[in-house]
Amino acid sequence: MTSQIIPVDPFDFIIFGGTGDLSERKLLPALYHRQRDHQFSEPTRIIGASRTKMEDKEFRAFAKKAISDHVKPEYIEEAELKKFLDRLSYVAIDAKSGDGFAELKKSVADSKRIRVFYLAVAPSLFGDISDHLKEHKLVTADSRIVVEKPIGRDLESAKALNDIIGDDFGEHQIFRIDHYLGKETVQNLMALRFANALYEPLWNSANIDHVQITVAETVGLEDRVTYYDKAGALRDMVQNHMLQLLCLVAMEAPASMEANAVRDEKLKVLNALKRVNGNEAPKHTVRGQYRAGASAGGPVKGYIEELGSESTTETFVAIKAEIANWRWAGVPFYLRTGKRLASRVSEIVIEFKPIPHSIFGESAGPIFNNQLVIRLQPDEGVKQFIMIKDPGPGGMRLRQIPLDMSFAQSFDGRAPDAYERLIMDVVRGNQTLFMRRDEVEAAWKWIDPIQHAWEASRQEAQGYTAGTWGPSASIALIERDGRTWHESN
Repeated sequence: MTSQIIPVDPFDFIIFGGTGDLSERKLLPALYHRQRDHQFSEPTRIIGASRTKMEDKEFRAFAKKAISDHVKPEYIEEAELKKFLDRLSYVAIDAKSGDGFAELKKSVADSKRIRVFYLAVAPSLFGDISDHLKEHKLVTADSRIVVEKPIGRDLESAKALNDIIGDDFGEHQIFRIDHYLGKETVQNLMALRFANALYEPLWNSANIDHVQITVAETVGLEDRVTYYDKAGALRDMVQNHMLQLLCLVAMEAPASMEANAVRDEKLKVLNALKRVNGNEAPKHTVRGQYRAGASAGGPVKGYIEELGSESTTETFVAIKAEIANWRWAGVPFYLRTGKRLASRVSEIVIEFKPIPHSIFGESAGPIFNNQLVIRLQPDEGVKQFIMIKDPGPGGMRLRQIPLDMSFAQSFDGRAPDAYERLIMDVVRGNQTLFMRRDEVEAAWKWIDPIQHAWEASRQEAQGYTAGTWGPSASIALIERDGRTWHESN
């Protein structure tokens, strides 16, 4: 069964960086899918904007190729594709000098529709674009601005960037996007917790032993060399994606699904995180950097070889985090993320405490803790691991099995990807899945002391072979607590 598609009001969608990688791989294909599902009302327009001089027909050709390259052939319908391409136009804009903004104003001057300004550009241009939009009176009451991570590289720069954009747009108009929050399974975590009587009574330190959050990639630097070497895994993944996932696992039940009700509860979690600084950093964190090894069935270079120069930037981080509140006192949250790891997987593992006493005796075999595994990618779904009797004669022998709910098997049809869902939320003005200013800054308040501690102690990034699960110190981080990383196949 597929859900009913509700059309949104007509809008103008302006993509700054319209000929860039994000626009090509994600935004244009996402918008095409929404066209194909008849979610646009007339007269919706999509305007590409970047420095490249280009005619409308050239931008349409670029978009057509992007859709051909990044949308499965079975979803390309010629009639819908033509309707989509007819919506497209292009304006050459220089974000620094402001050239082209007057032309953009002419393009949308007759429009009283919703305006979405999507900044698919380097963060260094966010402030310039925001200021030029205000200067040219392009910001209306029905305008929204979308900014991609990173929002700064530390607390100070995040505050400065928020101040600049906040001078031009109201907080209710600013959409700080984290595409992880648009994933179906991330939102299903909310449904799992708050729409079922089964889990929420157990969702606390009395019943949960620990939580693991893993975001593992098999790729290396790809085309993000300049950005990644300045950021590293802590800033690139932990500050946003992983802390957002931690918040959704750990937060109290909001009063409603209204945006600020949800974000208020996430903020409480971020403020309750114990700071990791000084002498605690070497005990509670691991930095790693991949070396040459094998990935996807073939040899791959190490980080230094890919980069082409020496670097101390970490490509792997593991952290033992703790939340200082009544619900989670004493429950460790183990976070792990990295590049060139053994497999591509993003998942949350909730491990429950052991039973207080076994009645079965040694012959029944070991009794494993119950686990709830929420898989974000690939193969989105939820598994509940439980103990059962092994079928057949011969006495009571126990084994662990998963109760498996694969979304692909449970639901018919194509599931919209994260960008499709989030773009439509922007158009509707729904900020529930977007970060508020104080959330971003609270996350940096927790991240900055870790970064400072690494720098002060010169905590090195330990080498690990590409195609493995990271440095051996990551294994030690969890195993010295008597626990083990969950390794999914």
